[in-house]
Amino acid sequence: MKIVKTPIEGVVIIEPQIFEDARGYFFESWNKAKMAEAGLDYDFIQDNQSKSCYGTIRGVHFQKGEFSQAKLVRVLQGTVLDVAVDLRKDSPTFGKHVAVELSAENNRQLMIPRGFGHGFSVLTPTAVFAYKCDNVYNKASEGGVRFDDPDLGIDWKINPKDAVLSDKDKVLPLLKDITCF
Repeated sequence: MKIVKTPIEGVVIIEPQIFEDARGYFFESWNKAKMAEAGLDYDFIQDNQSKSCYGTIRGVHFQKGEFSQAKLVRVLQGTVLDVAVDLRKDSPTFGKHVAVELSAENNRQLMIPRGFGHGFSVLTPTAVFAYKCDNVYNKASEGGVRFDDPDLGIDWKINPKDAVLSDKDKVLPLLKDITCF
């Protein structure tokens, strides 16, 4: 496996070693010992999966305080633009983001540490998205930032008029209006 650093400390792209033959392919998507050797020592306790249609933008979501979550994300079908936003108030990259295309074809994964907001946009007719979390979801600790916050400047590769959003995501605050950090 290859670990690719991004411009934001702690967010890394994981490119698995893929073994292919006439039958198809095989790769390890997670190996705790190998990841720990690479400095990614996480104890994942929950796996989640979603299916979404083209134009869906989910996020930018986060969990606050003791329910903060690290996530390892990947795509099982289709293609998404995955985005991690640094929400660590004391970080020199606070408010900056990393955007990476993840697909069933490239098998890349994105490791997002605690203290980040997370979102993705669906770039194909459908996408099946899977992620591991190192902490449980807690409704009272959830938060989010508007996907189109001009201070974040995220290009979701979706025309905003074509964006498919949940009712909750339509009314998320701007980063400058959030006081919980």
